[in-house]
Amino acid sequence: MIRLNFRRWWRWLFVVSVSCVLLTGCSVNDSIGKTLRVATEPAFPPFEFKSPNGELQGFSYDLMNAIASAANFKVNFQSIPFDGIIPAVQAKTIDAAISSITITAERTKTVDFSRPYFKAGLAIAVRNNNQDITNLDSLKNKKLAVQIGTTGAEKAKSIPGVQIRSFDSAPLALQELVNGNVDAVINDAPVTLYAINTGNLQGIKIIQQLLTEEYYGIATAKNSPNLTLINDGLDKILKNGAYSQIYKKWFKAEAPSLPAKSPFANQVNGNKANIFTSLNVIWRAFPLLLQGAFVTLQITVISVILGLVSGSLIGIIRLSQIKPVRWLARAYIDFFRGTPLLVQIFMIYFGIPALVQQLGFTFSFNPFVAGVIALTLNSAAYIAEIVRAGIQSIETGQTEAAESLGLSAVEIMRYVIFPQAFRRMIPPLGNEFISLLKDTSLVSVIGFEELLRKGQLIIASNYRSFEIYAAIALVYLCLTLLSSQAFSKLEVWMNPVRQQRKI
Repeated sequence: MIRLNFRRWWRWLFVVSVSCVLLTGCSVNDSIGKTLRVATEPAFPPFEFKSPNGELQGFSYDLMNAIASAANFKVNFQSIPFDGIIPAVQAKTIDAAISSITITAERTKTVDFSRPYFKAGLAIAVRNNNQDITNLDSLKNKKLAVQIGTTGAEKAKSIPGVQIRSFDSAPLALQELVNGNVDAVINDAPVTLYAINTGNLQGIKIIQQLLTEEYYGIATAKNSPNLTLINDGLDKILKNGAYSQIYKKWFKAEAPSLPAKSPFANQVNGNKANIFTSLNVIWRAFPLLLQGAFVTLQITVISVILGLVSGSLIGIIRLSQIKPVRWLARAYIDFFRGTPLLVQIFMIYFGIPALVQQLGFTFSFNPFVAGVIALTLNSAAYIAEIVRAGIQSIETGQTEAAESLGLSAVEIMRYVIFPQAFRRMIPPLGNEFISLLKDTSLVSVIGFEELLRKGQLIIASNYRSFEIYAAIALVYLCLTLLSSQAFSKLEVWMNPVRQQRKI
């Protein structure tokens, strides 16, 4: 009996021991296996960019991987546009962000920052032949390019009389300077210096290296448990020399001393969301959004009119009996329908001036003109097919009857075929107008301040992305509904059955 109890006791002891080992192993594996989703924008060399083979590289990636190794967690990098990073952190769709984000008082109201990991500052870049701009005061009444949502964009707003063009990334802002469309760029000094030293951008220089003293931090959501984990890892690599090695690798210099805490560590969250504050945010944003909506309508109407004229001609040419002419029209349609509109905008605004300047000529585009050209060329390809289909839908007997009356080919098209075809083209033309109205949002990538860009500029200052994007969607919805009603009225008005009833 005693022996039986003894065996049972040892059996229970063995089970408990194995369970403890397994639980301990699972807890260790959980801490090591924890993966943080970390946002970056790989368009900010030497901090974040992609190598020619597509791999993520830069100071920020090396630093975050070292922090993860020191704190026993893994990293899953996710690429997000810079102006959307802080809203994503705030919404907790990502766990952290390391994308050369300057620690500011306004940002600290919406997210928490790690201790500073890099000392930076803003610099003014100009073209090599520019002798007029020598300091910040000389930027008055000048044209500046900045990256949206950055401290450089905020600094530019404080300059009297300045015209600001905002872009989604720093390389686009610097390319705007190279093309001669702006007088200067205010950007983070290390990024501009890297672009100059690597020879990727030629013909520009820095005139004043540091306008401000700033610190980068890793952003997390308010009261996130990941912040302690990240700070622990950052503390370890600062002490064991890993940080210094990474700094020397990318900047060929000794790492500067960094403060132990964020300069705005005790900021209170000033963006507590409720229905009344959200409505107030939307109400205050509406005047600027309506300004953008007016610009959106302008560019849409102009592009549609020009596209209708050129598309009609191309559609008629598509029906030509001359094969080379018909093939040329087909090639135009296939190119503009087969390539993204966004790529076409970049090619026209950035590509053509850069190509012309390489040939030794001075040439640049106004953003409005470039946007109209891109939208016109794109819409003309679609309208051409609408016109062709409309013309071919008219019975051939009408053409034969017109010929028997002695009308020429031009007169037949002008007085007989096209008026009837146009009535049938109204519904698809209405769809094209509405599509183009929404596609104007793509022009924001070249710094043109239409409806979407106005909203992005507001978000860059208040970080209330849901409310502003909801207001933008509402404005677009109103514009498309009004456009749809207008084309419906036009279709009814041009209906021959309705006209006969009136008679």
